[in-house]
Amino acid sequence: MNEQKYIDAYQIIKNANNILLTIHAKPDGDAIASANVLIELLINLNKKFFAYSKDITPTSFDYLLHTEKISQNINNKNFFDFDVIIALDCGSLSRTNLSEQIKNKNKNQITIEFDHHPKVDDYANIEIREPQMSSTAEVLYYFLKYNKIEFNKNFANSILTGILTDTGNLLYDSTTSKTMDIVSEMLLYGAKYSQIIQNTWRNKSLNGLKIWGLAMKNLQINKKYNFAFSILTFEELEKNKVDEDEIEGIAGFLSTLEDVNVVLFLREEKKGKLKGSLRTSKKNIDVSKLAQKLGGGGHIKASGFNMDGEIKKINNKYIIN
Repeated sequence: MNEQKYIDAYQIIKNANNILLTIHAKPDGDAIASANVLIELLINLNKKFFAYSKDITPTSFDYLLHTEKISQNINNKNFFDFDVIIALDCGSLSRTNLSEQIKNKNKNQITIEFDHHPKVDDYANIEIREPQMSSTAEVLYYFLKYNKIEFNKNFANSILTGILTDTGNLLYDSTTSKTMDIVSEMLLYGAKYSQIIQNTWRNKSLNGLKIWGLAMKNLQINKKYNFAFSILTFEELEKNKVDEDEIEGIAGFLSTLEDVNVVLFLREEKKGKLKGSLRTSKKNIDVSKLAQKLGGGGHIKASGFNMDGEIKKINNKYIIN
């Protein structure tokens, strides 16, 4: 870790007049929690800011104090009014949904990136990227720590939310002894573990459980490659409409299947649009390489992609056009 980068980023934030925060499209718990950390900081610093997400944040994260401040309505904002742009958990420039604006920013605008995904492109003036960490929330823990910012209950609740949701409640290989130390510390600062679990894990609707059941029912294994996969068609998802956050945990759950090399969870989110999640627990397999071939990316053990196509199910076999 380059501690000086964390300190430099904080100095820029303190000197800023108007800050834009952006998280990735279809935000997950880590992205939303990370935004909450920065919003809490900016409020404490009395900074003018606007927090943006292309898509609506799932209601399950409304327990975090500042989630309601994340807006989808950026059209009435002048991008050039922001002197600092902060991207959180975005992975790549394209996931900010502000690619063109950031590419064409003026020379006085500064871009800061906090992320834990492997590097895809180079656009930030200050890039704080830590792929060895469990989550962007963990990155922000060190940002607060290095800058001697006092922790409070809101910081702690957000950081713990980001870590738990991005590690499958500490089950994934990305969980390290340092991650566990941070979890313990956040509990000491007042993070509400039971509240987080209740809202992010024990929150499945009836339709949500039906979707999970379908994913289990559709699970197949290609014995030749020891490759497990589950596919949900548009019709199956349309019949049992659920929030995005209810689907997110399926890939991680499938990855608990023993004696398989790779797990793929593929779903047809809308007609002609597919989303895939890849997982592995094998030390010698890097699923991010496959994800990159399919136009996506991510971590060695957990990656994803989006692509055009339609799924047809015929006699328990799938055809992708």
